[in-house]
Amino acid sequence: MPSVVQRVITHGTFSLDGEDFEVDNNIWLVGDDREVLIIDAAHQHEPIIEAVAGRTVVAIVCTHGHNDHINAAVPLAAAVGAPILLHPDDLMLWDVVNPDRAPDGMLADGQDLHVGTTRLRVLHTPGHSPGGCCLYDDQAGLLFSGDTLFKGGPGATGRSFSDQEIILKSISQRLLPLPLDTVVHTGHGDDTTLGAEAQGIVVLLDGLG
Repeated sequence: MPSVVQRVITHGTFSLDGEDFEVDNNIWLVGDDREVLIIDAAHQHEPIIEAVAGRTVVAIVCTHGHNDHINAAVPLAAAVGAPILLHPDDLMLWDVVNPDRAPDGMLADGQDLHVGTTRLRVLHTPGHSPGGCCLYDDQAGLLFSGDTLFKGGPGATGRSFSDQEIILKSISQRLLPLPLDTVVHTGHGDDTTLGAEAQGIVVLLDGLG
């Protein structure tokens, strides 16, 4: 049975560098009728639990450590009995939100995560944050991009621990070699495809000189 992808949208506050922003976050659930993997845990854990609907949760994967992607992870993990996974380069961000509770495991570039019949490959794509990661399902042609790539361009930079040149190189070197018809499920907002974003990324890279 092919995996089913579900989206849960939650609303809350993103806080960084002493500023707060109201945001809607996409939480993605990948799985079948028996088990599921959760990508990001934002703001409220209750609607995520409702979407899980009693299935076994194999992991809660945080695409990066900004508070709006991890602030429901600890109560969610306690409720569903699942490990929390994060790239180690974002531990300093995690510790601001959860100083007394470490993640259960570390993501690594090239790592394969399995849920049902689906394999998700971890792609380390720093730039929005040092430990930013995407998850790629090559069989379904899907990319879960966190805040690395959006409809309209790359994730935001210009704040602590972010870098525009690094994120553009991450996208061009790690994501754009994938099939351009790959559908991108983003951390905020609407879906896009790699092909729809490719030219814009090239232009921005050229602009760096």
